[in-house]
Amino acid sequence: MNKYELALVVSAKIEDEAREAVVEKAKGYITRYNGNVTEVEEWGKKRLAYEIQKMREAYYYFIQFEADADCPAEVERHVRIMDNVLRFLIVKKEA
Repeated sequence: MNKYELALVVSAKIEDEAREAVVEKAKGYITRYNGNVTEVEEWGKKRLAYEIQKMREAYYYFIQFEADADCPAEVERHVRIMDNVLRFLIVKKEA
């Protein structure tokens, strides 16, 4: 099992419940493809470096997980089309 980190930038224009639902949905995709979520880190609302979809602020979440090599591609495929996710990135963490 490899260690990965999913960084999510979520729209600040949605309600708290909807934002938590986005994070839970991303965690669900990880577990669906045999991944194991180890930690979810919420950085809160931050100013963006540049405007995305006419927004200057967004919420940042970092999800650490362990999974096989094919899991990140499947998770990325689903997260790419999720509403309210402005940007995302999955990186492999070094041991």
